[in-house]
Amino acid sequence: MTDLPDFDAAAERRGNLRTIRRVAPYLWPDGQDWAKRRVVAAIAALILAKLVTVATPFAYGAAVDALVPEDGAEPAVWLGLGAIGLTVVYGLARLMSVGFQQLRDGVFARVAQRALRRLARETFEHIHALSLRYHVARRTGGLSRVIERGVKGVEFLLRFMLFSIIPLIVELSLVAIVFAVKFDWRYLVAVVVTIAIYVWFTFKVTEWRVKIRKKMVAEDTDANQKAIDSLLNYETVKYFGAEAREADRYDRAMAGYEEAAVKTSISLAMLNAGQAAIITTGLVVVMVMAAAGVQSGALTVGDFVIVNAFMVQITMPLNFLGTVYREIRQALVDMGEMFDLLEQPAEVVDKPGAPALRIDGAAIRFDHVDFGYEPARPILRNFDLAVGPGQRVAIVGPTGAGKSTIGRLLFRFYDVTGGALRIDGQDVRDVTQTSLHDAIGVVPQDTVLFNDTIRYNIGYGRTGATQAEIEAAARGARIHDFIAALPDGYDSMVGERGLKLSGGEKQRVGIARTLLKDPPILLLDEATSALDSHTEAEIQDSLRSAGQGRTVITIAHRLSTVVDSDRIVVLEAGRIAEQGSHAALIARGGRYAAMWARQQAEDQAA
Repeated sequence: MTDLPDFDAAAERRGNLRTIRRVAPYLWPDGQDWAKRRVVAAIAALILAKLVTVATPFAYGAAVDALVPEDGAEPAVWLGLGAIGLTVVYGLARLMSVGFQQLRDGVFARVAQRALRRLARETFEHIHALSLRYHVARRTGGLSRVIERGVKGVEFLLRFMLFSIIPLIVELSLVAIVFAVKFDWRYLVAVVVTIAIYVWFTFKVTEWRVKIRKKMVAEDTDANQKAIDSLLNYETVKYFGAEAREADRYDRAMAGYEEAAVKTSISLAMLNAGQAAIITTGLVVVMVMAAAGVQSGALTVGDFVIVNAFMVQITMPLNFLGTVYREIRQALVDMGEMFDLLEQPAEVVDKPGAPALRIDGAAIRFDHVDFGYEPARPILRNFDLAVGPGQRVAIVGPTGAGKSTIGRLLFRFYDVTGGALRIDGQDVRDVTQTSLHDAIGVVPQDTVLFNDTIRYNIGYGRTGATQAEIEAAARGARIHDFIAALPDGYDSMVGERGLKLSGGEKQRVGIARTLLKDPPILLLDEATSALDSHTEAEIQDSLRSAGQGRTVITIAHRLSTVVDSDRIVVLEAGRIAEQGSHAALIARGGRYAAMWARQQAEDQAA
């Protein structure tokens, strides 16, 4: 048991206590009286079940004494019932015990599932609230696995905190009292020592198994991530004939999981064998004591049966304790990762009491803005730009100049590190993110669609949009005729990430979606750079129509797409190198003119 790395046990305990504190309120949710009533009813059913369970062996023992009376004595009578009646009572008691347990589970089911739903939603909302910096670095497959295992762990812990640990403590306490009162202290000592050794062994081995489990979970997450990453890049894998390479990569990840899973199975076998040896030894010791009592005349045969019934009865929950403890520890590992995610702070947050953004013309001002993704790597330096209401301003420049960063700051994916960014005089840091996002429509370089219908993807632009409004937006993006010609029309599925549509068709759907949103500010981020020249010209017509009556910022690499802009800003190394209209910049003969000449030469050569 020494081949695994050590971990900080104190930190582990603190993490487990944190997790339990986070889960506990879901058992007694504030403001949900119906849930509290169900919890109380479930606990009442639990207590009744345990009381009946502890009383059951007495009916069994009395029935045996009634069937096997001592020499010359009358058959024992309990509650005025003979052997047959006591046997019926015994059967009814067992039935009642099971019935109360099932009632308990049925009553609590709604509470557990509602808690699960609340936590899943909380986690989902929190992930969307995290900054772009987090999502750029995250691994989608690993993240989905963390959430899946965490939510399942919460469901398990909610149920077993209430219905395994508490019932086990109640039952063992009642049995200990019965042994001390009905028999004598030696029976109590034997039972307590057996339980103590069993619990110590179970906890000790399980702690070791948790280390193995953590390794197995990490390997599982890694393998799952590699599988999803490979499937998302299916076309790239095909382009490079890398199917065998990807299979080997996945197999190597699964090999690590296999090794950890084998260790988990072996350690489980060791745990089960040890538990069986301890509990069987305790059972034999107590039964030998009871058999000696019967031979000496201190106990009846019925008493022997009662002792046996109680020992078998506590063996079941003790075996269950091993399973529950293992599962709880494993659930705590899984849930710890999810709660770490929930405690990941959002980088961009609304100020307390922040008002909504008020649009009055949609003028934009970058006021001496500084920004860098890392402190040692500044991107924008003293960037100062004013965009008037309804103006069309293009931002061009070489790769790495900071063009896309401007769009991310405008949408407040990040906050500026120096200066200010204002819309109609309001600092975007002082207004709610929801109102800011409502005011800006974005058409990115690569429009990503949901794996749903065209209707759903266009309608995503505005909640509750009617079919007529969706079709009007599609006409504005000049894609309605194409959609209408499809066999399923607006109900046509677009496939994963929209792969059933061409690049131009996806871009038009994206434009339609933005038109339906009807924002006062439009951000075109390399919206046509991935398209061929013919498709680009058609999309440009759609974008010009979309920009009517709006303030438009176009981020572009291909200069032919921005010649009709009111102003063109040339960005270089995070600073404005020059700005003006297309004609004025060409006449100046500076950086823009050189870029224009170079692109024109490339187009002619092509």
